[in-house]
Amino acid sequence: MTPDETVKSAVRHLRGAIGLTHMGLIAERTVHSFWPVAAIVLATLSLLMLGIQDELPVEAVWAGGVLSVGGGLWALWRGGRAFRWPTRADAARRIDATLPGRPISSLTDQQAIGAGDEASQAVWEAHQKRMADKLKDAKAVEPDLRVSSRDPFALRYVAAVAFVIALIFGSVLRVSSVAEMAPGSGTDLATGPTWEGWVEPPTYTGRPSLYLNDIDPGPLAIPEGSQITIRLYGEVGGLLVEETISGRTGEVASASAPAQDFTVTQSGTLSLSGPGGASWDVSIIEDEAPTVELMGRLERTATGEFRQPFRARDDYGVVSGMAELTLDVDRVTRRFGLTIDPEPRDPIALDLPMSISGSRTDFDETLIENLAKHPFANLPIQMNILVEDALGQQGGVRTEDAVLPGRRFFDPLAAAVIEQRRDLLWNRKNAQRVSQVLRAVSYRPDEVFRSETAFLKLRVAIRRLEAGYTYDTLTDDLIEETAEVLWEIAVQLEDGDLSDALERLRRAQDRLSEAIENGATDDEIAQLMQELREAMQDYMRQLAEQSGQQDNNQQAQNNQDTQEITGDQLQEMLDRLQQLMEEGRTAEAQELLEQLRQMMENMQVTQGQQGQQGQQSEGQQAMEGLAETLRQQQGLSDEAFGDLQEQFNPNNQPGQQQQGQQQGQQQPGQQQGQGQQPGQQGQQPGQGQQFGQGQGGQPGQQPGQGQDGDMQGSLADRQQALRNELQRQQNNLPGAGTPEGEAARDALDRAGRAMEGAEEALRNEDFAEALDNQADAIEALREGMRELGEQLAQQQQQGQQGDQVGNADPNGRRDPLGREAGETGRIGTDEQLLQGEDVFRRARELLDEIRRRSGDQSRPDQERDYLKRLLDRF
Repeated sequence: MTPDETVKSAVRHLRGAIGLTHMGLIAERTVHSFWPVAAIVLATLSLLMLGIQDELPVEAVWAGGVLSVGGGLWALWRGGRAFRWPTRADAARRIDATLPGRPISSLTDQQAIGAGDEASQAVWEAHQKRMADKLKDAKAVEPDLRVSSRDPFALRYVAAVAFVIALIFGSVLRVSSVAEMAPGSGTDLATGPTWEGWVEPPTYTGRPSLYLNDIDPGPLAIPEGSQITIRLYGEVGGLLVEETISGRTGEVASASAPAQDFTVTQSGTLSLSGPGGASWDVSIIEDEAPTVELMGRLERTATGEFRQPFRARDDYGVVSGMAELTLDVDRVTRRFGLTIDPEPRDPIALDLPMSISGSRTDFDETLIENLAKHPFANLPIQMNILVEDALGQQGGVRTEDAVLPGRRFFDPLAAAVIEQRRDLLWNRKNAQRVSQVLRAVSYRPDEVFRSETAFLKLRVAIRRLEAGYTYDTLTDDLIEETAEVLWEIAVQLEDGDLSDALERLRRAQDRLSEAIENGATDDEIAQLMQELREAMQDYMRQLAEQSGQQDNNQQAQNNQDTQEITGDQLQEMLDRLQQLMEEGRTAEAQELLEQLRQMMENMQVTQGQQGQQGQQSEGQQAMEGLAETLRQQQGLSDEAFGDLQEQFNPNNQPGQQQQGQQQGQQQPGQQQGQGQQPGQQGQQPGQGQQFGQGQGGQPGQQPGQGQDGDMQGSLADRQQALRNELQRQQNNLPGAGTPEGEAARDALDRAGRAMEGAEEALRNEDFAEALDNQADAIEALREGMRELGEQLAQQQQQGQQGDQVGNADPNGRRDPLGREAGETGRIGTDEQLLQGEDVFRRARELLDEIRRRSGDQSRPDQERDYLKRLLDRF
């Protein structure tokens, strides 16, 4: 192929790319030259569509029109001078500039020298062929439509945004009103006077604006407070506006005024009389006043925090609310320091919580506040709750039989200090009486004060108070400071900083007894029971440490004089005590508490020592309990997964769901002895502890199980019960102070938080989130068991070393596997088959493998049944 033919072939190949590039060049030069024209046109249309001509004088409107037209013509002339129509050659050069070596230019070149030389001619043809091959990659070049260098202030964007705003909030019909402003225009004479009108409802209603020209005459319902705007065009007096909906009584504009604006306040008529007029019977949509109602009585927590649930409603939404609490003096029991009139105090004003997400037309919220230190605490009050809408209307509800919740003090001395603090805040004239009473109750400090610090603080407060009323310097600041000091003293007396376990236990028992007599609330009973449980655990731990330091002879002697009780029996007594208090059987609860008090005075705690026959060590019991918790958490996770499948596949067959739930998992709350085949009687040693102890029900009650034994509680309730059981196990976990023991407690703490997240997700029916939290809980439980296993393994090694030193078997009684025989002639041994530090980890792996195989549908039914029985056993 000759060079000319090569060029022609390349040009034919580039024809399409050159055409597209040519059109792009036309667009590029057009935008670069005429963008000011487009910006001026858009800006002018935006102003006209928004009705700026109706607000300005006619002269200003026509001056702006002249400037707009003149600017547009100047921009058009300037753009025409700068515009150059591009050719196809320009497009080819644009493409050639994007290719390496400029092949288009090379193909149009002619051989300058060596035209007659065959070798030179061959080189030239090879060059032409390479350039033609490069043209195969040629593509159309995109035009450069950027004009930022020509428009540094981005005026084109300002015009575009203004035009979009005009399209949304303006009207194209307003543009035509400019023609009516022309002096001597014949339009008015030909068509007569015209008008326009708009109805703007209040913003808070969320209703759209109305264009009166598009609404047929007749009935018209609009919200109260709507703004009506009417514009009259043409000869003045040709149209008249008559209305009875504004209720205006002051200075009113003329009925023929070209611009009229008024607010709708009542129902009536709106009419425009004259050519093209219209009339409407306007009825207002009244804005109803908001309402609020209480959803229950004022509740109090153990710390003195109060909760008041309420429900607020409004047709357009509540914007704010306030609760006002005033002292109801008429209902106060006027005795002791309350016999005189109280000092005037401002009512308590609290802002109501508003719904953050969602509509405020109908919502439920709870007012939560802690006013335990307020002078009105524990006194009768009147509570007035008010809500307000956007129009300023208010609705409220009043309760007159409430008592402002405050903290309850069950320690007699602390209660006496708080009572004198109340009297001092009631009226400063009680200052002398308060100081005398405080001196009387603290007359023998050694008998009533457990802390010297509290006594010294009280004595300083008394002296400052006496100096105040003696020298008439009882200022507001002094009263507030004294009240704060008395509060701190009472809290210190109530809570205390006791370090001795027995003294702390006695303290907790005294407070609980006082609460039973004074009729404490459920929250206060729950808090005091938790304090008693913690004190009991500390005391049991201290007894266990002391018993470990005594020799066997001393222990045998103590056993003859002391009462022996296990930790499980104590736990059952505490559960029974809490149940009696919740049922209101205070006499029986007081009697049981007294029995517990006498028992704790002279007892020895046994926690399954290894040397006793048929009992497990404390660590083995903890390990077995954690294994049961892990197994039940896995069962809950399987059920949550089944609910997730059913949620996304509601047409799933029930049989399929049951099949997925019966893969060797026990129901949460099932006892370890359940699921055995007929003929398996009783439980193996160490399985006597039932799940659910310490949850406030009957001893041995299981999570999710009610008083009637119903096991069909919701997943969230069963997850909560499992979390409570884990907390109990964590409190009784051995190995305190060791690195492994602390690591195990940290892991169980993470598991508890994950269970709490799973419980919240289950209540919200977010099964995916619940599964994630349950997986975290399972992993944390396994980690805790591994750490506890390492700690137990270390204890076992230390015990074996001690046995080798002092208790060597002289007779060499060992079984064929090299293990020592059992005690007192028993067949078998207490030693483990698996030795080493990873014994519990290996047991965990074996249990996981059994569970995996039991869920494998490809295995024989007999094998899977056997594996399920193993899971039920372990």
